[in-house]
Amino acid sequence: MIFGTLGRYFFRRYLLTTMWFFLGVIGIVYLVDFSETAGRLSGLPGYTVTSGLVMTAVRLPLILQQTIPFIALFVGMTVLIGLNRKYELVVTRAAGISVWQFMSPFLAGAFLLGVLVMTVLNPLAAWGQRQAAIVESNLRGEISTPNAAPQVPWIRQISGQDDVIIGAHTILENGTALMDAVFVHFDSTGHIILRQDAASAKLEDGYWLLKSVVERKPGEIAARKDEVRIRTNLKRDFLQQRLTAPETIGFFDLSSRIDAAKSFGIPTKALETQFHSLLSQPLLLVAMTLIAATVSLKFSRFNQSRSVILGGILSGFVLYVVTVLVKAFGSSGVVPPFVATWIPVIVALALGATILLHQEDG
Repeated sequence: MIFGTLGRYFFRRYLLTTMWFFLGVIGIVYLVDFSETAGRLSGLPGYTVTSGLVMTAVRLPLILQQTIPFIALFVGMTVLIGLNRKYELVVTRAAGISVWQFMSPFLAGAFLLGVLVMTVLNPLAAWGQRQAAIVESNLRGEISTPNAAPQVPWIRQISGQDDVIIGAHTILENGTALMDAVFVHFDSTGHIILRQDAASAKLEDGYWLLKSVVERKPGEIAARKDEVRIRTNLKRDFLQQRLTAPETIGFFDLSSRIDAAKSFGIPTKALETQFHSLLSQPLLLVAMTLIAATVSLKFSRFNQSRSVILGGILSGFVLYVVTVLVKAFGSSGVVPPFVATWIPVIVALALGATILLHQEDG
């Protein structure tokens, strides 16, 4: 069916509707994110409209990637309802074509969309997120102060007698460059003996190079230094595996990153969850399309109320929330990554197929 004339027609209708939805979502997301970015960064001396437009543009793939499941849901509902209202599905059924046959082009389109998200959009989103962080860091760097506090301490290094906890507001270059960094030194008894706040810190060969540093010791007046070096035994490869967020790693790099992280003894639950989440994306979109079919195929024929359509939207939203929630469990290690990402998708596929079987085949 999918390779026949009617199948190609349905497939083209699906692709055309998907394109229009993408254009609409891109326009809305771009305007909203640009407004949010302008409101957040317009007070910085280096901010310009051009920098705001560039930052929004590189962030767009990441935001778009998060909306893909809903796009698949709404595209499926829109196409099927449109075909029903024009009696095209009625004629198709009258020709003896089953629901599984004429649904195959839509399911194939959803699967293809998921593959493109996994192999094209995700690497682009990961690159864009890194570039957005660099642009924002450059803008904030013009007014960066040594007293700026980091969000949370995120790594500990023990080199000889030095016990240091390191934090940063922004992590760049895969963890080897820090903006608004703080280094807290402890003695052997666990008491703080020195705090160093730096506008920037960069990992060099065997040491951290801190610039624009404010040093504070208990009971002493703060001292300012232009540059400070702190000895370290941390390696670049280790930091790249330890500090890089899974969302900033493209699909094709995840497998090698997981292997490298395991070699350093670093937990890989978050990376594995991200990998399986992307791998299950095509089937997730197929599940969304099945959900759309369960509430759209009989809409015109039986004059069902709008509450049925709302129920389909709500079902898709619940599926999305469940996948995000279980993904968080997988990243934290509460649930195995494979189970966390694949079980909701498989259950949604089974439920969608079961409902369609009940509706169409009794």
